[in-house]
Amino acid sequence: MDALNIELPRTLVRRVLSLPSGRAWLECWAGIAERYLDQWDLVLELEPEAAPWTGHCAVVLPVACADGRPAVLKITAPHAEAAAEPEALALWDGRGAVELLDSAGDDFVLLLERLDGDSSLAELPLNETTEIWGSIMRRLSIRPGGSTGPDPRWLSIPSVADQAEQWTDTLPLEWEMLGRPFDRWLLEYALEVCQVHGAVGRRRDHDVLVHSDLHYLNILPVPERPRQFLAIDPKPVLGDAEFAVAPMLWNRISDLSESDPAAHLRDRCTDLALAAGLDAMLARDWSVVREVENALGYLREGKADDADRSLWVASNLLRKPLGHLPPAGRLAAP
Repeated sequence: MDALNIELPRTLVRRVLSLPSGRAWLECWAGIAERYLDQWDLVLELEPEAAPWTGHCAVVLPVACADGRPAVLKITAPHAEAAAEPEALALWDGRGAVELLDSAGDDFVLLLERLDGDSSLAELPLNETTEIWGSIMRRLSIRPGGSTGPDPRWLSIPSVADQAEQWTDTLPLEWEMLGRPFDRWLLEYALEVCQVHGAVGRRRDHDVLVHSDLHYLNILPVPERPRQFLAIDPKPVLGDAEFAVAPMLWNRISDLSESDPAAHLRDRCTDLALAAGLDAMLARDWSVVREVENALGYLREGKADDADRSLWVASNLLRKPLGHLPPAGRLAAP
């Protein structure tokens, strides 16, 4: 079997088509895969008729390296969030994240160690995921610098503080343009966090490399190493490690306590922060900011159910649930 005969899942095709370069990538991705299979002396190990693994906007093919080592070839549709992935993986160097074996940044192609792509942290009970996530976060939270001088790979990593500074301008504009879709106090809370922790209040001595999409499905088991997990598919940023907590809160809401899901959500936020050695209040505040930004993005795209989920998380983290939202059990899954 070769890459030219692989049919991509429809869900991946739909997501890729939403990107500016998506249609062109769908027409040429298989040719790119074939080129790097040949250039890196790889053998495709996908069984006939078997579906490839996929990332959010990428196809992931199981391969064998020339020395027999199992690996995967990841071909990503070009988009800004994926641009710094190889630099981040190289900086982590297999500590807490999947090991980068080779890369071709211009083509958005990575050769990675092979993890168990048929499983993830999502399969473990919620209470068993906290320490695993915290352990990975501790290994991923590396700081810039070194004895040999600045590493140029850090220059490609976008800053949380710069993003927060931008949000102080864009969030209120979007809120107005969308017809003030939720209470002003929640928007103002998010803006205050951005102002305090933006470019002016940035704690540069606390900056670390952050995997900003570190949720259950992006944490995979290491084959033949029980209870060992590594992170994949980073959206790297440089800033407060607490920025990473939010994706663990907006996923698996259906697994929260039926009797008091809001209290369980707040406890999850605190427990995750403590497991990773983070400031629980700052983790809460960055999570509120990210969910407010998510909600406005969903509303802009006409995804009201997804916006409700984000607003439920943000307002309940602050113990001020918005009255128009459905209960936790009726929120849409991500």
